[in-house]
Amino acid sequence: MDLTGKLLIAMPGMGDPRFEHAVLLICAHNPEGAMGVVINKPAPDLDLRDLFAQLGIHHGATLPAVPVQLGGPVELSRGFVLHSNEWEGEGGSLAVTSALSLTSTRDILEAIGQGLGPDNAILALGYAGWGPGQLEGEILQNVWLTADLDDRIIFREPNVRKWEEALHGLGIDPMTLSATAGHA
Repeated sequence: MDLTGKLLIAMPGMGDPRFEHAVLLICAHNPEGAMGVVINKPAPDLDLRDLFAQLGIHHGATLPAVPVQLGGPVELSRGFVLHSNEWEGEGGSLAVTSALSLTSTRDILEAIGQGLGPDNAILALGYAGWGPGQLEGEILQNVWLTADLDDRIIFREPNVRKWEEALHGLGIDPMTLSATAGHA
């Protein structure tokens, strides 16, 4: 099972408040493990202008609306830009799908600051990671639902609606979900 490019949707009652109502994009998945970024948990009290000031990145008077998210609990001081792949940088990017890439080099932030960055982007601080077989085990335990990628959910829905909209994309009404897992 390769979940690269799929959405993970947290089930109610998962037990980890960092992932409560979370929607993640799996950016890499192989036998050694998986890596993804949360796309609907805003970084508290931090926006792109603040981040650029901290990093000393110069920018124009108008910055694009690039949300700053808490991408996951691993390496919170490291930034990842999930973006449409029409932009190519010098440092290389990880192709997540034919339409999306993940870049962790400073050049993408500088390009965004100059108005030359990708058409669609989310900045994620940190990431979520799983060891070999761990994500598969969590899925079998009903911790996560998986869904096909939907750019609308990633880039256009407000954070407070992403979880519900991801579930609706599966034909699930969030009000019908139980916080108690079970197996038939």
